[in-house]
Amino acid sequence: MSHQIDEAVTAIVNAVVYPCDDAFSCHNPGSVVFSGGTITAVGPARDVDVPEDATVIDAGGRLAVLPGLLDVHSHSSLLKGYTENAQLIDWLPEYQREHQVLTPDDAYFGYLVSYMEALKGGTTTVMDMYRFPHRGAEAANALGMRAHLVPYAADHPTKHFFETLETSEQLIRDCHNTGDGRVKVWLGLEHITYCSGDMFRRVAELAGAYGVSIHTHTSEQREEVDVVVELFGDRPVHVFNEWGILRPGTVLAHCVWLDDAEIAVLAGTGTGVAHCPISNMKLAGGTAPLDRFRQQGVVVGLGTDGGTANNSMSMWECMKIGSLLQKVTRLDATAVSASEALRMATIDGARLLGIDDEVGSIEVGKQADLITVDLWQPHLLPVALAEGHDPILWNLVFAGRASDVRHVWVKGEPCVDDGEICRLDESEALAEIHARTVDLLSRREGVAAIPMVAE
Repeated sequence: MSHQIDEAVTAIVNAVVYPCDDAFSCHNPGSVVFSGGTITAVGPARDVDVPEDATVIDAGGRLAVLPGLLDVHSHSSLLKGYTENAQLIDWLPEYQREHQVLTPDDAYFGYLVSYMEALKGGTTTVMDMYRFPHRGAEAANALGMRAHLVPYAADHPTKHFFETLETSEQLIRDCHNTGDGRVKVWLGLEHITYCSGDMFRRVAELAGAYGVSIHTHTSEQREEVDVVVELFGDRPVHVFNEWGILRPGTVLAHCVWLDDAEIAVLAGTGTGVAHCPISNMKLAGGTAPLDRFRQQGVVVGLGTDGGTANNSMSMWECMKIGSLLQKVTRLDATAVSASEALRMATIDGARLLGIDDEVGSIEVGKQADLITVDLWQPHLLPVALAEGHDPILWNLVFAGRASDVRHVWVKGEPCVDDGEICRLDESEALAEIHARTVDLLSRREGVAAIPMVAE
């Protein structure tokens, strides 16, 4: 179903506005005006002219306005809570039992339930690595959100249930820059032990030919790095560099166990990092060295890693835990402030995905990917400024919840209103999703896990 952008003017007034611009300004009270999918004004309420024909949302000081959040590494799924209490190398084969029996219809509902959860929590863009990604484009379009689709591709003979380079090319031709520009396609490589060197080199060629970016995982767990060194004779980033995939636009997920030489390679090649703090904790991977990434100028965004590795699509949890994990690991209470955490979830994530000229901050001329957050509730009070201190941003990052999001717009189009999805009947969708999940679980019974490193 096609949705035309509404040219009507919308104004959010008397709100607490965090534009996530270069100055990391705050307008309290502030106003934002958008029309035809584009932000036309933002600033202190006293300085923003509200057109007479605007639909006005008067926040009354009780709503915050933020850029839409960007989840830069996720895996849609129908199943969460079924692969638990395991280290990565044992967890991955068990998790992949879903993929061994997955159908395109299963995948559609996996995308749909994941995107519903993300969107209701204020995530307007998801970078998603899953199967049958054409169906991901359908789910994103059904909800009106942005999706950067990454085919879960591999060519090891034991991993025959993943995507191929042929299906990846077809996805680029069919879906890249569709959905009024909201749907993008990347080239994806599942894991270095699942993909041949020839596949990596071919992906590097195809990325240049089609003008798309590359995404893969690496160095999520120390034992994983040891396996790569044993199999390939060098650490993962050096192998990737030899195979030609590192370049501006390439994003590596996790990067927990990189040494200084590998980080220098990322910086020198313009390669970015998708940091997934919650799944790194849950799978006992470790803590990514964000301070060393920053020192070298490596761009870092935040990712949930999807419901299977995280049990949640909440970027609010990623912001809080992403900050706290750095503080406790480095024994430095100043590590990753609230503003730095929010930047990783907004403008830095947009930079990582190459769309920071369009989204990631609330600035005139950018697209109206916006969310409002209800501040008027016990866990987010106080909203009073005192002694030069503003508690609102700190409370948003350290106490905010996905359920606090009231409105979501993508390119100026309403996707969530008063906490409810606009474009579909949630109750009906959840019933369909549940039925599909039960069916998938019955088909998964008796399917054996295939080891991460197969003979």
